[in-house]
Amino acid sequence: MKIVRQLTKPILMPHWAQDALLTVPRIICGYLLTADFGAAKFGLPWSPADANLGFFEVAFWFPNDVADYGGIFALAPAFFAWMGAFSEAVGGALLLLGFQTRIVSFLILCTMLVAVFLQQWSQGLWMMLPALGFLWVSLFYLVLGSGRFGFDYLIDKK
Repeated sequence: MKIVRQLTKPILMPHWAQDALLTVPRIICGYLLTADFGAAKFGLPWSPADANLGFFEVAFWFPNDVADYGGIFALAPAFFAWMGAFSEAVGGALLLLGFQTRIVSFLILCTMLVAVFLQQWSQGLWMMLPALGFLWVSLFYLVLGSGRFGFDYLIDKK
């Protein structure tokens, strides 16, 4: 239980305005991950209707893309596709809310490392920029947690 509390407890800035400013990237990146990047691959209530996805269903094309990465990804492409899509869609929603921020930041960080080095690397820096941006933001919140304006703070306060 002590480990879970340490994972949940956010680092607070000296002034609430600093925490408010640091909340903005968390909310924007969480929203973009869950509403755009993840929702196109993973069935959620806000997934686009033309994606034709059931609840928690992965897009039919995504496991094939994951299998093309080779190595361990080729051994279990459906599992890794589900985990990657889950970390973007559900992890993005949890990041937006500031709930279990460090855990979902770690999942997003791992997903973005795969996206950068196995998916976008050969397409050049310009195509890597979104994944690199999410990678840096997730690294930032992996260290700091949600700050004062997230559910982690409310849980820790209780």
